[in-house]
Amino acid sequence: MVKHNNVIPNAHFRKDWQNYVKTWFNQPARKTRRRLARQKKAVKIFPKPTAGPLRPVVHGQTVKYNMKLRAGKGFSLEELKAANIPKKLAPTIGIAVDHRRKNRSLESLQANVQRLKTYKAKLVVFPRRDRKVKAGDSSPEERANATQVQGPFLPIVREQPSVELVKITDEMKAFKAYYKLRIERTNQRHFGARLKRAAEAEKEDKK
Repeated sequence: MVKHNNVIPNAHFRKDWQNYVKTWFNQPARKTRRRLARQKKAVKIFPKPTAGPLRPVVHGQTVKYNMKLRAGKGFSLEELKAANIPKKLAPTIGIAVDHRRKNRSLESLQANVQRLKTYKAKLVVFPRRDRKVKAGDSSPEERANATQVQGPFLPIVREQPSVELVKITDEMKAFKAYYKLRIERTNQRHFGARLKRAAEAEKEDKK
């Protein structure tokens, strides 16, 4: 018998949990289905690259991620102009365009312009109709040798900085880095006061 003023035990163990279990036995079949869908899409969009349009290399936002490179939404109008590609032509030859993007640094602008030029050099343009060949379309020989690019085209690779090995000298061993840092920190803290004191002393000397 339960003693004192406690809650009456009423355990709820019959929840029919078997009815709510979700299984994932269809994973292998889904993998096959996705692969077949990718193959069908590649055949449908031939000779376009399977990864979609070319995108620029941009840096991630905020201090935490700005050292990482990733694909952006589209090339800026300034980048297209520097690469001599009209902004209306770019989407038709597989180049993503983002008119809102602005180039904040010369380095990123040059990198993306070079990316566009590399793409343009490797580009094979098929005419919309076989019998109507327009200016800018590739020659029949180039079209015959063209292959569809599977996977990412011009993948983004971050360059690893080269490390130079230096032999440690006795002078390096004798150098007291912590002591030097503390001295410089003190000098920086007292810089204004010392400057003021020196100016007052100079004024006193003139008197």
